[in-house]
Amino acid sequence: MLTDIHPKLPMRDKNRTREFYLNQLGFKEFGTASYDGYLMLEKDQIQIHFFEYKNLEPKDNYGQVYIRTNNIDGFYKSLLNNKTSIHPNGPLSIKPWGQKEFSILDPDNNLLTFGESLE
Repeated sequence: MLTDIHPKLPMRDKNRTREFYLNQLGFKEFGTASYDGYLMLEKDQIQIHFFEYKNLEPKDNYGQVYIRTNNIDGFYKSLLNNKTSIHPNGPLSIKPWGQKEFSILDPDNNLLTFGESLE
């Protein structure tokens, strides 16, 4: 039986990734131990893990995560208030597949898409 999923995304700089997710997106660190080259972050009911990839070329990174929410308008507004850059092709909008979505890129070009079902 499957119970959870914790995506693992590449990062070049642990401190920069930590700062972005904590200060821009409202995540917090998960766990009590600090691991060399590895970072675990959480917000509400989700976790995202990061592994160090110092030679990552952001333009060649296709890391993507789709995150469901039940308050997309409030979360979107909080990001705008934090001056978080919204992906130029991903502003908050209603999609033909019945989702209200928006997207952002993290410092390593990992695409985070947030969505809420309209049904």
